[in-house]
Amino acid sequence: MKRKNVGLIGYGFMGKAHSHAYMDVSFFYSDLKTIPKMKTICGRNEKAVAEAAKRYGWENYATDWRKVVKDPEIDVIDIVTPTYTHRDIAVAAAEEGKDIFCEKPPARNFYEAKDMYNAVRKACVKNMIGFNYRRVPAIALAKKLIDEGCLGEIRHFRGLYLQDWIIDPEFPVTWHLQKEKAGAGVHIDLNSHLLDLSRYLVGEHEKVVGMTKTFIQERPSLAEGSTFGARGGEGREKVDVDDATVFMTKFKNGAIGCFEATRFAGGRKNHLSFEINGSKGSIKFNFEEMNRLKFYSMEDPNFLRGFRDILVTENNHPYISVWWPPGHLIGYENTFINQFADFFKSYDEEINPKPDFEDALKCQQVIDAVLRSAEEGRWVDISEIQ
Repeated sequence: MKRKNVGLIGYGFMGKAHSHAYMDVSFFYSDLKTIPKMKTICGRNEKAVAEAAKRYGWENYATDWRKVVKDPEIDVIDIVTPTYTHRDIAVAAAEEGKDIFCEKPPARNFYEAKDMYNAVRKACVKNMIGFNYRRVPAIALAKKLIDEGCLGEIRHFRGLYLQDWIIDPEFPVTWHLQKEKAGAGVHIDLNSHLLDLSRYLVGEHEKVVGMTKTFIQERPSLAEGSTFGARGGEGREKVDVDDATVFMTKFKNGAIGCFEATRFAGGRKNHLSFEINGSKGSIKFNFEEMNRLKFYSMEDPNFLRGFRDILVTENNHPYISVWWPPGHLIGYENTFINQFADFFKSYDEEINPKPDFEDALKCQQVIDAVLRSAEEGRWVDISEIQ
């Protein structure tokens, strides 16, 4: 069994999720011939990252990502830092010959994502982007149904991603609400997930038209020394990203789609859902019931037609065989274990894992096309973003 030493850059919410996955991936995926070794975790706050290293099971900690990238013992760089840091870390890691995993969104804009793509292509290193919803077994089953023709010709994709965590106008400004650091607001943060799923399940986009809205244009400053959500800062700051974005798309294969993402949907904490309609049937998915997929087939006898509720826990469902007996559910954290199983399996199979930085670039291309459409008030062809 081979081991790949991992350097994790970042230790917050995603750092915790990734650390948990690294600890458990070889336990559940016992057939892996290449597994991770949790070598070094990195963060700017020495006290906090030292505590994270101890709590999450990392061998070492560091406060300078450049030293981790240059460490000859590190094989894989995993990037879970804020979006505005992704390009610099990824490009530097590629230049050092490191394989790279990077959380979504890939970058602040298409041009940064292109730099990342060009760097990994030039260096010929493994690269993967963290669209973990592809590893939800119910979504993987939806992919299988589509690929096997159970929906026929795809005609509609309808996607929603709804949250409410900044609905309070006194919630302070975080980096997510600053264009210089985030690139955009909810559109880049949430719609990027929907866009990846639409490309994965339906196909490439041809042209888009969209609109954005910023409901709260000024918020309190963040409390000094805080990184997320702490109140008590002095003064107020402008919000220069979108609170909500809605857009329509034309897919290259003739299907049409509509997307909505917002952080102002009261009562919605992490509501990612989609429906896909085809000439022979439909599927529906809601992440708040992530172990279920609803499927409608027009090939059923008329008196039996209706959405069937598939509990995706059978051993012949995607990813499920390594988990529990039928009827036992899995959760959000398991998607990361499935994700890293695929990443490390790529060493055994000598392939590049998917979705990769090329997928990230194509996703970012659509993101930027929507933003241009909203700004200019017209349909924008995806090919305009180059």
